[in-house]
Amino acid sequence: MPVADLHVDVEKLRSAKGMIRVCLTADPKNFPGCVDDTRAVTRSVRADAPNIVFQALPQGDYAVAVIHDENGNKKLDTFAGIPREGFGFSRNPAIGFGPPKFAAARFTLTSDAAEQQIRMKYLL
Repeated sequence: MPVADLHVDVEKLRSAKGMIRVCLTADPKNFPGCVDDTRAVTRSVRADAPNIVFQALPQGDYAVAVIHDENGNKKLDTFAGIPREGFGFSRNPAIGFGPPKFAAARFTLTSDAAEQQIRMKYLL
């Protein structure tokens, strides 16, 4: 099976505090949380170095969800259901109420090295 590397560059962070938590999944039912997806790939990197490389992924359709965990508590903090920390998704879809569907963030990994630039959004 052909494989490819994926480079994820996270842009527009409001601070270099905390961690960037990244979830890469090919399963629409487990996007954006990756909770029950045993094949999901998750990474945590320091917010002052927000570039992530996923190596030797099987080619196919994926979506990426990112949160900026500024206080390091390993979750997206909310207030009255509104995220207090930053978030972003592959393909940078428009955000309405709730996270986008898998189809809005889906991209196809086909070449040797693909790149997704994810712009963080902050609501509070």
